[in-house]
Amino acid sequence: MPISPDSAATPDRQPQDAGERATWRTRVQALASAADGITQASDQWDAVSDSYCDEDGWPVDETGYADGKLARDAAAWEHVETFLAHGPEVLAGVRAAVQPADYLDGPISADLLRLRGIDSVLERAGEIRHEWDQVIALMEGSMPGSRELYEARAREIRNSEGWHYADELSYSGAALARAADHLTDRIGVDLSAHTGRVQAALARSASGQRGASATSPSASATPAPPAARRSR
Repeated sequence: MPISPDSAATPDRQPQDAGERATWRTRVQALASAADGITQASDQWDAVSDSYCDEDGWPVDETGYADGKLARDAAAWEHVETFLAHGPEVLAGVRAAVQPADYLDGPISADLLRLRGIDSVLERAGEIRHEWDQVIALMEGSMPGSRELYEARAREIRNSEGWHYADELSYSGAALARAADHLTDRIGVDLSAHTGRVQAALARSASGQRGASATSPSASATPAPPAARRSR
C-alpha cells in the first residue's frame, strides 16, 4: 500500500528522507559544477583559439593550437568522469520523481525535453572510459621504461574522443542538474511506493535507452532548440 504524505513526514521517516536528500543535493551540485567546468574549458579555448589561426581559420601556430586543444579536452574529461559517477543515478531519480504534467508546462519542462538523448551520451562516454581501462590493463607490466609515453598518448586519444560527449553534457547535463534540483523535495517521499519506478528508470539509464521516458508526452511536443556548439 502506498505511504501517505502524512506517514512520510513522521519522525521515523524524516531522518531517512533527510539523508537521501542530502546525498541527492551533493550529486546534483557535482553535476552542475561539472557542466560549468566543461563550459569554462570550452570558453577559455574559444577565447584564444583564433590567435593561433589565420583569417580563414587555418592554424598558423600548429603546436600552440594542438596544445590548446589538448588542454581543453583534458580539463573537460575530468568533468565527464563526474557525470559517469553520478549522472545515471540522478537521471534515474529524475525519471522516477517526475510527473507527466512536468513535461507539459512548468519550470523544468524545457530541461526535461533536453534530456532526450542524454542516455546515449553517457553510454558512449562510459564506453570510452572502458576502452581506456582496457588499454591501461594491457600496459600493466608489458611496457617497462616506455609505459609513461604510451599512457600519455592513450590519455590524449581518450580525451579527444571524449570531447564531443563532454560538449553535449555541458548542455544536456546542465539541464539534468537543473531538473534534479527542482525535484529535490520529491526525493525520499513515498519511496516504497515508487521502488519499481526507480528501478525501471535506473535500468533505462544503464542500458542507454534513446528517447524520453515512459512518462514523457508524445513526440508532438515542441522539441528543444539545438545546443549552440562553440569550440572547433
